[in-house]
Amino acid sequence: MQVTPLIWIITIAVTILFFVYEFFAHVRKPHEPSIGESARWSAFYIGLALLFGVGIGMVSGWNFGGEYFAGYLTEKALSIDNLFVFLIVMSGFAVPKKYQQKVLMVGIIIALVLRGGFIAIGATLIENFSWIFYIFGALLLFLAYKQAFGGHDSNPADGKFMQLVRRVVPLTDEYHEDKITVKQGGKRFATPMLLTIIAIGFVDLIFAVDSIPAIYGLTNEAYIVFTANAFALMGLRQLFFLIGGLLERLVYLAQGLAVILAFIGVKLVFHALHVNELPFVNGGQPLLWVPEIPIWFSLLFIFATIVVATVASLVKTRKDGKDDDGRPVDGGKGTGAVQQQGPASDLDEDRSLSGGASK
Repeated sequence: MQVTPLIWIITIAVTILFFVYEFFAHVRKPHEPSIGESARWSAFYIGLALLFGVGIGMVSGWNFGGEYFAGYLTEKALSIDNLFVFLIVMSGFAVPKKYQQKVLMVGIIIALVLRGGFIAIGATLIENFSWIFYIFGALLLFLAYKQAFGGHDSNPADGKFMQLVRRVVPLTDEYHEDKITVKQGGKRFATPMLLTIIAIGFVDLIFAVDSIPAIYGLTNEAYIVFTANAFALMGLRQLFFLIGGLLERLVYLAQGLAVILAFIGVKLVFHALHVNELPFVNGGQPLLWVPEIPIWFSLLFIFATIVVATVASLVKTRKDGKDDDGRPVDGGKGTGAVQQQGPASDLDEDRSLSGGASK
């Protein structure tokens, strides 16, 4: 796939412009997006991502087009899992709904920057060290295990990292609109908004670790890796408000993602064996008899796994007595991994902001 420096510059510039537009058109003035607004923009960004994939297929060939779509589906699924943790963080810090857009926007921009750095590092490693596929494959298999059995039991807002930040950073007990710092008594203090953004950034760093090796298991093209990630993150803010309580109904999302990560991990190990150069493996010769999993099968497998995990989750939560917004109905126990209020429901206005931000 031939991608000139000019195409890279244009792609990055257009991506930046989209996020600049998002900030000034939707985020700068604090408000809670309506369902209609969220639905329109979510549909727009998903449609744009699909059109871009068709464009890649028509210009560069459908093998690259298939790699893009497989990468986009994987990154979108991982991004939704990312949203789930964002929900936990914002509930832990009791972020008022009208300021959640700003937190999400900052979090998404941090995610894109971090993933951009990981993409560059990954491309360099792959180009110079073919054995890196063994490491990527082993990492994904480990992360698949953690994804399947680790869940989202802990709240990043209460983790050791955030406890350290609280000890180091002077902090106010309450929000001051959407400001990240305020001056009181001649001294500068951080607000809970800054802590929330730091927590979101820390979460983004963790997610970048499994996101980039996963997509490099589907394509070696850095351009496809970047654009699939960019499109997966575009519209994520609107999707957060659109699906709302549905996040809590996706009880098998972690298991579905674990299956996808494990599949890509195996695919990476197969590829590493197929291009093997390690002297202690088959005398440094490639194992040509090891099958290479075709991209069409990868795309079909990833799509089917997402569908099965989603349908199974909805059936499970409905059977256990949850309504369409993911809340228990009469006598329903609910099985969501997080018993928090979703972004589409009102945060407890009687809850002390200081208690939510400093617990």
